[in-house]
Amino acid sequence: MEYNFREIEKKWEKEWYEKGIYEPDLDNPNEPFYNLMMFPYPSAEGLHVGNMYAFVGSDIYGRFKRMQGKDVFEPMGLDGFGIHSENYALKVDAHPMELSKKSEEHFYEQLKMIGNGFAWKERLETYKPEYYKWTQWVFKEMFNHGLAYRKKSPVNWCPSCKTVLADEQVISGKCERCNGQVERREFSQWFFRITEYADRLLDDLQKIDWSKIIKTAQRNWIGRSYGSMIDFGIKNFDSKIKVFTTRPDTLFGATYVVLSPEHKLVEKLKTKAENTEEVERYAEKAKNKTEQERIAEEKGKTGVEIKGVKAINPINNEEIPIYIADYVLASYGTGAIMAVPAHDERDYDFAKKYNIPIIEVIKPSFPDKTKKGELYEGEGVLLNSGEYNGISSEEAREKITDKVEGETHTNYHLRDWLISRQRYWGTPIPLIFCAKCAERIKNNESGIREKLNQGEKENPGWFAAPDNDLPIELPNIEEFRPTGTEKSPLATVESFYKTKCPKCKGEAIRETDVSDTFLDSAWYYFRYVDVNNKEEVFSDKRIKTWLPVDMYIGGAEHAVLHLLYTRFVTKAFHDWGIINFDEPFTRFRAHGLLIKEGAKMSKSKGNVVNPDEYISKYGADSLRMYLMFLAPFEEGGDFRDSGMKGITRFLNRVWRMLNEANIGKDDEEIIKTLHQTIKKATEDVEELKYNTAISSIMILLNKMEGETFSRKTAEAFLKLLAPFAPHVTEELWCRLGNENSIHKAEWPKFDPEKIKEEMFDLIIQINGKLKNTIKIEKGITKEEAEKRALESEKVKNYIDKEKVKKVIFVENKLINFVI
Repeated sequence: MEYNFREIEKKWEKEWYEKGIYEPDLDNPNEPFYNLMMFPYPSAEGLHVGNMYAFVGSDIYGRFKRMQGKDVFEPMGLDGFGIHSENYALKVDAHPMELSKKSEEHFYEQLKMIGNGFAWKERLETYKPEYYKWTQWVFKEMFNHGLAYRKKSPVNWCPSCKTVLADEQVISGKCERCNGQVERREFSQWFFRITEYADRLLDDLQKIDWSKIIKTAQRNWIGRSYGSMIDFGIKNFDSKIKVFTTRPDTLFGATYVVLSPEHKLVEKLKTKAENTEEVERYAEKAKNKTEQERIAEEKGKTGVEIKGVKAINPINNEEIPIYIADYVLASYGTGAIMAVPAHDERDYDFAKKYNIPIIEVIKPSFPDKTKKGELYEGEGVLLNSGEYNGISSEEAREKITDKVEGETHTNYHLRDWLISRQRYWGTPIPLIFCAKCAERIKNNESGIREKLNQGEKENPGWFAAPDNDLPIELPNIEEFRPTGTEKSPLATVESFYKTKCPKCKGEAIRETDVSDTFLDSAWYYFRYVDVNNKEEVFSDKRIKTWLPVDMYIGGAEHAVLHLLYTRFVTKAFHDWGIINFDEPFTRFRAHGLLIKEGAKMSKSKGNVVNPDEYISKYGADSLRMYLMFLAPFEEGGDFRDSGMKGITRFLNRVWRMLNEANIGKDDEEIIKTLHQTIKKATEDVEELKYNTAISSIMILLNKMEGETFSRKTAEAFLKLLAPFAPHVTEELWCRLGNENSIHKAEWPKFDPEKIKEEMFDLIIQINGKLKNTIKIEKGITKEEAEKRALESEKVKNYIDKEKVKKVIFVENKLINFVI
């Protein structure tokens, strides 16, 4: 009998949807399990294979958990606001509101073809008023709690997209969306105080089970460093230059000071400079560069000395030159650094270029290959440092800080989240400005300040729109194109921005910027569980039942954008008392990246894989399995058309075997292989090692083909295959006479007795002497054997892992620790 995948897949997609197979009881689940994948933005080009790779990988885990008895909630929606969608609308000369309807229909049509177990009743779209009403509520609460503020600030400006960008959205000086060159401009913007949560965001990384690559990226982005604030005097000036340094032990080696071109002291110092015009030209040129351009390692460092003006090194009263240089940023630390060229590579290169003295003040406290006069960035003992010669860097840091009356200080790389955008296609910011109230607040008339919340005090004249005015709907306007100025297109729509002050009821104006689309996605996982709630952002009962999310799978490219913002918003919600946890995702795994025939997929190369074509030709089950088989899921791999044929042959073999099966008594070898496969597949799927799980199922098929086996074995085989190929397994399960869905069936369990001959006694030795034996599987790797041996209670008493010099491993026999 021929396997008609088109007919079978269409049949089961329809039945699953109509019967609500994947719709858990959100109010009364037995064992809730929230399985989440990053929702996509609905590009007009439709779903691409990279989306499908991520979604299928997440779905397999959800199906696995459902078969383990969990009530799995796997929702889907669309993240449709933002620059990308608006830019495409501009490109094809369409209105984003109209385009969103078409792309939504197309995207959902594609998503229903891939075989995922989505809970379709709870879908959401960020660009619809019923959703962004609550995004506005989140913004309003950020304002009321003092976490949103407005200030004039140098910002990243994309001339092509005609909007500001957060630091995280600028990659190597270019816009992450359009890849255009980014400029620096100064606008009044809204910011969220994510820096207030810097310590918690950093420290709590220890308690979450997330991919290491993500935790490392966030740790580096937050960039906490401990050091000292030290003042350098300026000859013939009352002002001082305050610098932050993590290495006060190197202060004797500071041979120059560098100010950022924007530093407030530059204006004052240049009046006494011998080269005022040169300083001004350099400062002006530097201000037009992005921060990424200025700090790029591959570009040579440039600077200009403020000639005729000297700083005073506070530890030895030496006069040293002052430079302005664009590699020093006003937004980091104090906007000024003390430069120690002998012990910092950046300072060393700069000093060499401008012929500045290099004084060695630290030498290694252990044998080192560094020669005298060469750069050494480590710690050690001091030299050329007066009374501190011979003491350690650690001791010197405290003593030198005290000597110069410095202050210990903690610094961060993290900056506040720039939240406003001068675009049309986004969530309108729900704030209102009243000039009359602004004056009253500044003058504190009638003690008005005492009656204000934190946001109103800090931003005089600004108020959040009342709850009953939400949503502030985005008007359908004809001229939605960016203005190219600091004003949004909404600033030209009088009917939108003219309103009444919530405080005095007088004339007022709305904020006309829209919020960063990353705010839409920073909280969507909360709304999924209560998407139809019109009275509140979410119910307490639903949140306590389903959150935090049990498993979240997505791309590593979102490490310091979406994934950091979600943690910030969750912690804010916790502090406001509306949830009882402060981390959004219990477990997060980053999936790998797909390439095509050895090259990164791109439209210009013409190698983008459209899943529709492959589903039409081979079926969704074949494409799902191939995507998961081609490489480890967390690493990604190379998509090659030839691989599809092998997987298709495999599924056809499964179809023939179970349609032509000789049901009877199990062969002993089949039973043994079955239980080995159950054990292997269970362990592998739990760790997202889908490729090796599939490989083990293929081995089982080889063993079963042409042999007699029981219905129970046939069903166990189908259960193992079900998460990967849901349609064909459902059909075959039904043909075996089962009435309920295979996807609600119990995941098989292996019997250790059936594979016990695969175990052996591992001899554990320390320095060649027997200390213990443990029962372990044959074929175990050296790394796993070492781990298991060290976990043995008897061995723990004899050995300190840190003192092990060598490990000798004889496969299937012994392991010997040499200490």
